[in-house]
Amino acid sequence: MVELDVLYRNEQHALVRFFTRYRASPEDARDLVQEAFLRLSRIDLNRSGSILRPAEYLRQIARNLLRDRAKAARRHAADAHVNADDVELAGVDEMGRLEARDSLVRLEAAMKSLKPKTRGIFMAHHLEGLSYAQIAARTGLSVSGVEKQMARAFEQIHRLTGLQ
Repeated sequence: MVELDVLYRNEQHALVRFFTRYRASPEDARDLVQEAFLRLSRIDLNRSGSILRPAEYLRQIARNLLRDRAKAARRHAADAHVNADDVELAGVDEMGRLEARDSLVRLEAAMKSLKPKTRGIFMAHHLEGLSYAQIAARTGLSVSGVEKQMARAFEQIHRLTGLQ
C-alpha cells in the first residue's frame, strides 16, 4: 500500500474540492478529509490484503462519508419534525383583546380631541413618515413650530390615554 502521508499530500486538495462541491463548508470539507484518511488508516491490511488502487478506495470512502452525512441530516430533520396535531395552540387572550380594543378607543378619542392643525402635523409625521423639516415646508411653520405642535400632541395623547 502506498504510504499514507504520500497519499494524503497527493489527494487532500482534490478531496476538499470534492466535499465542497457537495455543499460542505471549507472547514467541514477539511474535517471530512481527515475522517476519510482516518478510516483508510484503520483498515487491517493483514486481514483484507493490500489495496491495489488506494486513491480510488479513498474516493469511495469519501462518497460513503457523504452518504452517511446525508442520512444523519435526514434523521435530524425527521427528529425535529413536530406533527401539527401534537401541538397545543394557545387560546385567544380575551383580556388582551379587550385591553387592546380599549386602548384603541382611547387613542382614537384623544386624536379627535386634537386641534386639526396639530392632528395634521402628528399624522403627517407618524403615518406619512415626513420629517419635521418636510412638515414645516408643507405647513409654512418653522421646524421649531412643528416640534411644539408635536409636543402638544404627545402631551395630550398621553394625558388622555396613558399611552406613550
